[in-house]
Amino acid sequence: MSKSHKHTLKTGVGKSIKHESADKQVAGEAVYVDDRLDYPNQLHVYVGFSTQAHANITKLDTSPCYEFEGVETVITHQDIPGELDIGAILPGDPLLADGLVQYFGQPIFAVAANTYDIARKAAQAAIIEYQPLPYILDVKQALKNKQFVTESHQQKRGCSSQALKRATHRIEGELEIGGQEHFYLETQVSSAIPMEDGGMLVYSSTQNPSEVQHKVSQVLNLPMNKVVVEIRRMGGGFGGKETQAAIPACLVSVIASITKRPTKLRLSRMEDMMITGKRHPFYNQYKVGFNDDGVIEGVDITVSGDCGYSPDLSSSIVDRAMFHSDNAYYLGAATITGHRCKTNKASNTAFRGFGGPQGMMTIEHVMDEIAHYLDKDPLEIRKANYYGEKGRNTTHYHQRVEDNCLDTITDKLVKTCQYRARRKAINQYNKQSPILKKGLAITPVKFGISFTAAFLNQAGALIHIYTDGSIHLNHGGTEMGQGLNTKVAQIVAQEFQVDVNKIQITATNTDKVPNTSPTAASSGTDLNGKAAQNAAIKIKKRLIKFAAHHFKVSPQEIVFKNGTITVGNAIIPFEDLIQLAYLNQVSLSSTGFYRTPKIHYNRDKARGRPFYYFAYGAACSEVVIDTLTGEYKLLRVDILHDVGASLNPAIDIGQIEGGFIQGVGWLTTEELCWNEQGRLTTNGPASYKIPTITDMPIEFNTQLLQNHANTEDTVFHSKAVGEPPFMLAISVWSALKNAIASVSPKGPAPHLNTPATPERVLMAIQAVKNVRS
Repeated sequence: MSKSHKHTLKTGVGKSIKHESADKQVAGEAVYVDDRLDYPNQLHVYVGFSTQAHANITKLDTSPCYEFEGVETVITHQDIPGELDIGAILPGDPLLADGLVQYFGQPIFAVAANTYDIARKAAQAAIIEYQPLPYILDVKQALKNKQFVTESHQQKRGCSSQALKRATHRIEGELEIGGQEHFYLETQVSSAIPMEDGGMLVYSSTQNPSEVQHKVSQVLNLPMNKVVVEIRRMGGGFGGKETQAAIPACLVSVIASITKRPTKLRLSRMEDMMITGKRHPFYNQYKVGFNDDGVIEGVDITVSGDCGYSPDLSSSIVDRAMFHSDNAYYLGAATITGHRCKTNKASNTAFRGFGGPQGMMTIEHVMDEIAHYLDKDPLEIRKANYYGEKGRNTTHYHQRVEDNCLDTITDKLVKTCQYRARRKAINQYNKQSPILKKGLAITPVKFGISFTAAFLNQAGALIHIYTDGSIHLNHGGTEMGQGLNTKVAQIVAQEFQVDVNKIQITATNTDKVPNTSPTAASSGTDLNGKAAQNAAIKIKKRLIKFAAHHFKVSPQEIVFKNGTITVGNAIIPFEDLIQLAYLNQVSLSSTGFYRTPKIHYNRDKARGRPFYYFAYGAACSEVVIDTLTGEYKLLRVDILHDVGASLNPAIDIGQIEGGFIQGVGWLTTEELCWNEQGRLTTNGPASYKIPTITDMPIEFNTQLLQNHANTEDTVFHSKAVGEPPFMLAISVWSALKNAIASVSPKGPAPHLNTPATPERVLMAIQAVKNVRS
């Protein structure tokens, strides 16, 4: 036994260690699904899709496809050996259209050939004839026609109609909120390899391996134990690979099953954007009553999501929009109604925030409108409506808001970003500048963490320790660039008190950790980190029990620290204890499991606790606009965000800044357009504008809230960080409206639908000027 040890653990929790794949990604050595070597007899697939928004297929002739040398097979819905419908929760998503198409871009058939180019050319030769049917592309028209994919829902507290009647002041209006393309760098891609005994090995770029396993088993009519799904990493997901990764995975699996050849499908950017769904556009309506101080006394808010043609995850997404219609504010008597509208577009799906951002937009618009109405600083109105002490700390769905740190966050941010002085300076600038106008806004975020479908709040993990002391770690989460694997490795390193470089994380695989939940809802680390910690603690307890017996000391005298184990007065290197335990037949492998406690929601009564806890944050954004053109620039952003006790500050700050800029894109530049035939016309980077380096703020300051560990028993009292920062970008939208309002301070509050493109900003400016004149 060694008597001294100078090593200090540098890679446990709370340390800013770099992403575990950073070097490989920078060097181009990180392996994605499309990077896997082709098999000699591998087939490549091209999807033939609808050119009608809504129609009956009267003729489908794929025989011309076979005229191209190298075409192996063409499949239609009739070739699916098992179930055709791959709907995630509710039916409505046929893998291939079965005679009816419901959006422009819906897959009808798939061609498999020896090369991608052959498959693509052959697909163009297919003959399809249609009988067009009426279609709806506008959410407001769907709402008017009562075209819904699932039933509507309502949450209530008190009597909002009476509160609105009694209120001193009332405002009402509507807001149109645009959707958003995920624009992951890696498009949807999957490959399938037939295995012995009729099984299938699927490599899929998916956030939800168990869902892909389930759907592949259904379309092939196989038990799930015959299907293995593996994913090492994704080139981005953002929710777009939670359910819709099943489309390519199922197609290649069917073709591989029929041909007995390895099969691969990677969608091109245009086809990916045409075939897959987006963030839900929303049409929101509101009535709000408030007093002379701007304090809300009652609201009636209706949120209507454009779901596309099928349910997908829309029921839960609109629910979350309803849950977050309050954002950070006590609404008094409240009625919140949510509709799931059916349109003839690709089925819209999960996207970072999962409906929460669309829900928050209305109440943040209301805060700006109340401030304009009362001629007060919008920050004053926001703070007056924050959730507070008893009597003002319960949401409209009857969950108590506990551990609320928004007053602290706001006060600190106001001080560090010099909000008061800048507000005064901007007011003076706008008085003296006839063309350029500046705007400033602070907006808060209160975001609920957990899957609102309670059963999804569970996770598993697997740990092996080998006899040389190296550790193999596997869990049910998926790595899409967010640093999940890095954080989970840090958690295990912390428990065993070893360097993280002793831990090897392997690809997420359904035959190692079964029945996993999607990596979504910001809960990847909360769930999988806790499961991995559980597995590590089980092995650690065995080691302590063994060491206590072997060295005849009490368990309290055994301490894991800095790569060693202190046993009484002696110190043993970690790997030596592992070797000794192995020789004494101690199990060095364990599964881990975690389920989130306390979560429940009674849908019939519309009340419960759908979230384990809330994450908080606030952002201050400053913009300048050109009132002659509507062009604008983001000048400065200051963020203060609550991540509890940070597991990795560097990764957390990266998530905050990345989420914020993605939110800025959603609210400003990323406009989705369809033509009259229902075809998506913004179907590539030439026409769909994600943020670039020039859209970054000139000054960008991001800080984590210090000394505010999560009061709930999360992994090392950290908080989720993936989604909440996205909504901090609402401050940019509010700052734009603040700048527009300065054109006519005595006029009405600016109305600015999103995305707030320069054209929309210019129209809002002209509307304000016209009213003034």
